Parts: sequence; C-alpha cells; structure tokens
Amino acid sequence: MTNQRPQQPLPAEFRLDDPATAAAAQPGSPVPTSPALVTDSVISRPLAELMAHAGAEPIGIVLELRGAHPEGIGGAEAHVRRLISGIAGEVPVWVVGTYLTTALTSEQIRALVQADAAAPTHPTIAPGAGPAPRWGIHRIWPNFEVRALIHRTVITTKCEAAHRAFNAEGKDIVWAVLDSGIDRDHPHFAHYHNLDLPDGVGHRSFLPGVTDDEAITDSAGHGTHVAGILAGEQVLAEDAEPLVAATWYQDDRGDTRVERLELHAIRGMAPQCHLLSCKVLRDDGSGDVAAVLAALQYIQDLNNDGRDLRVHGVNLSVGYPFDPSWFAAGLTPVCREVDRLVRSGVVVVAAAGNTGYGYAQDTAGQRIRFGLDLTINDPGNADLAITVGSTSARPHLFGISYFSSKGPTGDGRLKPDLVAPGERVVSAGAGALLSKAREAVPTASYVENSGTSMAAPHVSGAAAAFLSVHREFLGRPEDVKRILLESATDLGRTRDFQGLGLVDVMRAIQLV
Repeated sequence: MTNQRPQQPLPAEFRLDDPATAAAAQPGSPVPTSPALVTDSVISRPLAELMAHAGAEPIGIVLELRGAHPEGIGGAEAHVRRLISGIAGEVPVWVVGTYLTTALTSEQIRALVQADAAAPTHPTIAPGAGPAPRWGIHRIWPNFEVRALIHRTVITTKCEAAHRAFNAEGKDIVWAVLDSGIDRDHPHFAHYHNLDLPDGVGHRSFLPGVTDDEAITDSAGHGTHVAGILAGEQVLAEDAEPLVAATWYQDDRGDTRVERLELHAIRGMAPQCHLLSCKVLRDDGSGDVAAVLAALQYIQDLNNDGRDLRVHGVNLSVGYPFDPSWFAAGLTPVCREVDRLVRSGVVVVAAAGNTGYGYAQDTAGQRIRFGLDLTINDPGNADLAITVGSTSARPHLFGISYFSSKGPTGDGRLKPDLVAPGERVVSAGAGALLSKAREAVPTASYVENSGTSMAAPHVSGAAAAFLSVHREFLGRPEDVKRILLESATDLGRTRDFQGLGLVDVMRAIQLV
C-alpha cells in the first residue's frame, strides 16, 4: 500500500471555477488547469481578469484587427464596427492603425467575440490560427492606463566630456517625447529653440478634447522635466542672478522639506536636440494605451514608414506594470508598435518602471521591503526598445535604485538594457511639480524628481548626441542600441539589475 498525501484545495488561479479563467474561455472550450497550459483565446488574460470583476461597468479595450481577414484590415474594421453597433449601439470608436479602441461591458465583449466567431468562413482562409474561432478580431486587450514613471548627471554619463571633445550636442536631431506635454515658455528651451520643428512636423495632443496647442503646455510637469534632461540649456552671465532649483530632503523627524539650490548653468544631455511633444498624459499624470498607440502611429506617418526620416528617436517615460502570468511579454499592442517603429528606423527608449520592490511580513509580524524580479513595465518589455533602469548620481557607490524594475522579462529575455541616473535629478520645472516646489522656494524654475522616467531621457539624450556626431547611423536604431550597450560601464551588479551597465556617451562615440 502506498502512502498518499491528503488532497489539498487547488489555488484560486488553478481552480476550474476561477472566474478570471472561466471568463477567458469560449463556450465549449476547455478551461486551463495549470499555468503551463495556455489556451488560445480572443480575450486576453488581463482583460479576462478585469471582466471578472467589472460587473456592468464599461471597460476600455484595445482590439487587434485580424490581418488575415479576406478583405484585409479595412474589411476587418468594417465588420467589427457593424458588430459593435449591433451589440452596443453608437458607442465612440477610435481606430489607430490596425487597432480599434472603444468601451464595452463584459457582457458586450463576450457577445462581440461570439458574434465574430460565428461569422461565415471564407472558403480559402481558415477562421483562425488557433483553436479559438475568430473572423475580424485577432485579440482584445484592456486599454491599459499608463502613468508617468517618476544638473549633475551630464558628468556621470560623460556627456559633458562628449560636448567638449566632439560637440556632441544633438544638433539637427529630432526626438519625440510622449508624455504630459512640454512647457514652451520655460527658458530652458529658449536658447536653442528646442521646440521649433522642421516643416511638416508639428506638436500633437492625443487626448480627447485636448487641442494640439496644449501639447506645448504641461499642467503635470512630468513631460517638461523629462524634456529638460534630454535637451535645452541655460547658462548665465557672471553678474546675473543665479538659477534657482528646489530639491527635497527629509528632516530628523522624517518630514519632507524643500531646500533651495542655486545654479549658474544647467544643460540637457543633447542641448541642441529638437523636441517633438506628443501629449499622451492628462493633467493628473494618467493616460491610456490608446493615446500612446496613436502617437506611435503619428511618428510612423511623419516618417512615411521609414522612407522619409523626420523623427529620429522617441522617449517613453510612461508605462504600466506587466504581470508575467499574462504570457504575452513583449507581445502586447504597445510593444508590437514599438518594435515596428524601431524596424522603420527610429530609436525608441523606454523607462523600465518603478515597480522593482514590494513588501512582505517577517515571522515577527513586521513589514519589510524587498526587491522583485520580473517587474519590467510595458512598453519596456518591447524587444527592440532600449529599456532603461535607474541609478543614483554616484552609481559606482550606490548601484541600482531600489525602485528600479528588475528583469528578466516574463518570457526570460534580458532586460533592462542599460541604466542611467534617475535619483534626485534636477531639471526644468512646470505645472503641479513646480507649483509644489514654489510653496517653499517661490523663485524656483527647476525642480528635483526621481524615477526611471528620469533615467530614460538620459539615454535618449545620449543617443541623440551620438547621432549628431555619427550621422551615418541615422535610421539604424538597432546598431545604435548595440553600440550604447557595448560601450556601457559595468557597475558590477547582476545583469537583471543593471543591464549591461551605465550609459557612457564618450565611449560610445569613440567605439565607432
């Protein structure tokens, strides 16, 4: 007689009656009973999880149109629009390239999937690549909410040395900043007219009800801070009043205080680089994937899909946490569009995210903070993006920031790619960020902020500086990424923390 363990109840995520799993299955389809069994479904796993708890509330969705439809993407779009109209009436529908976004209830989403599966099959094209039948819809994702991933660093990255030795200042390079906008009135961008753009290229808002003129305003302050790290400069005459910045510190009681800092000069990584503002975040710093997808498509259109390169790079200091259990690392719509943009000739730099730590309870009941791997945010999971983690301004001493998201990706790829300073970075202030600082330092025009959002534009600026010297690499973003990675300074930390190390502009320029 063999010994048998008493049967333990299955964890919720493995139970057959788990609502999130059940919602993902089509009628009559088997339900996964282990994490290794990933069934094909038109409804993506993260959307199924939302649907399980949404009740009758509408859910924002991003619907991938099926390119294998016999009438192409246009036919798939028309077909899906007809289905949506029949199920939900005249709800707003927004089309971005091969994606369609709208808001439907869980019941309406299920009805849409079932109606699409029941469409008549074309005699020469199978209804779907997997067992789940589909006709005009490939897969449906949530319209994820994206958020902002929150003077001395030009020395840390050797950018100042590159300015002096090679005049590597980003001249004639155009970099798009997908963020909360850029404050056109900040003097940081006046000297080199950074917000002036070539003919045919214009600042754009991708938020409903927000005009394109508002793309060069910034009520949140995040986009202006990011842009000031990438480009721009202020240098004062010796007898001029100093520039004033506000930095944060904690006093002996743990209370946050503001300290006044005086500067006589401050410059971005690529001071002369032109900045294209693509407004995808609202005034409170939130946004959604639909706006990011639309902005990426806009850049494709400006560049005529790579045939006429007007925009050379993109900075994405926005994103959302990615759950590895979704089995789609690097395959979500925003990651696919990032990879497509890179293949068309554009350098794309993405923040790794600020979710590299969590909390646990020890045996004494005390809460402790600890690091977490597999926490790279989207769109940092995109294979061809340069994904950037954060260090302090003294990286050889303090290493990688505790908050910086760690690799590998959910499917085992090595990320982040590089690290750059992201702690206590002083840059151009605007909006709510500056208003908060001015409560204690009324004359401040620069302000401190921290996060991988601040690390990413250091690498964007490094790439722009490099391209302004080695213009033969324009339109060759994968080579630019390779050179930046090969020339990085190893900080002696594990690969999943530091990538290949700290970006080094001087070494990158000399490597070619």
